[in-house]
Amino acid sequence: MLPQSIRKNEDFKNVYYNGKKIVNKYFVFYYFKNNLGYDRIGFTVGTKIGKSAKRSHIKRRMREVFRLTYDQDFKGYDFIMVARNRMKNSEYNKVDKEFKKAFKKFRSQIK
Repeated sequence: MLPQSIRKNEDFKNVYYNGKKIVNKYFVFYYFKNNLGYDRIGFTVGTKIGKSAKRSHIKRRMREVFRLTYDQDFKGYDFIMVARNRMKNSEYNKVDKEFKKAFKKFRSQIK
C-alpha cells in the first residue's frame, strides 16, 4: 500500500528546497523528514515529456515501482519522484532496477 499523497504546492516546495535528492538517469528522488509520523509521496511528470496520456502512463509506472519497493520501516518522510525525459522511452525493468538502487541509497543515508 502506498503512503498518503502530497497535494499542496507548499509541501512540494518544502521537500524540493529543504530535502535531499538522489539523481539517476530516469528520475530524481527527493526525500525530507516531515515530523508527521506517517509517510507521504508525490509524483511529478513535466509537460516536456509528452501529452497527458503519456504523462499518466509514466506516473502509473513510477507509482508501481515505488509500491513494489517501498517498505513501511520509515515513518515520517515525504518522498517526491520527478520523471526525467529519458523515462518516456525506457523499459519497466530498467526503471525498477534504478529505483531499487536509489531506495537502497536512501536507506543508507538516513541510518
